[in-house]
Amino acid sequence: MKKLGYLLITIGFLAGSLATIINTETVLWVYFVISMGIGIAGIIIVRAGHKKVHTSEDALNKNISSVEISLGNIVKNISELDSQKDSINTYDVRLKIDELFPNDLTNFVDSRKSISHIYGLIAYGDIMSSFAAGERYLNRVWSASADGYIDEVNTYIEKAKEQFVESFEKVKNLKNQQIN
Repeated sequence: MKKLGYLLITIGFLAGSLATIINTETVLWVYFVISMGIGIAGIIIVRAGHKKVHTSEDALNKNISSVEISLGNIVKNISELDSQKDSINTYDVRLKIDELFPNDLTNFVDSRKSISHIYGLIAYGDIMSSFAAGERYLNRVWSASADGYIDEVNTYIEKAKEQFVESFEKVKNLKNQQIN
């Protein structure tokens, strides 16, 4: 279905271009409008196919599972980093962040829209609020580590941990409410 949509977009674009250059004196508006209609139909087909794929029950369940696993790994890693912060050189904390977090942060971000499809926009906003705060604090830890500010590293690791734990708890609570 998507291939048909992309084919229609391509045909519409090429036909529209052709309709504008065939006659140097005037644009063949009838052909141009028809070609634009073909292109718009292609866009609608592609978007419908995209939405169908990303909101299917299997995709939503897979993405929610990915959200839980990613947040669980983030919480585990931030807790580990928090417990080791006194024994790690301040300048090396950013390297540890680069090692521990990118994959799970990316997986969470790629799967997060399923939260709104399953639990609603209010739940999505609530979870994303604490997640985004945790991510900002983690970025602040990284920057403070690069600059060698040990007090700021220690303070914001704890704050990031609190926010990620809060997000994880909210996801678990939503899942438990859905089961009950």
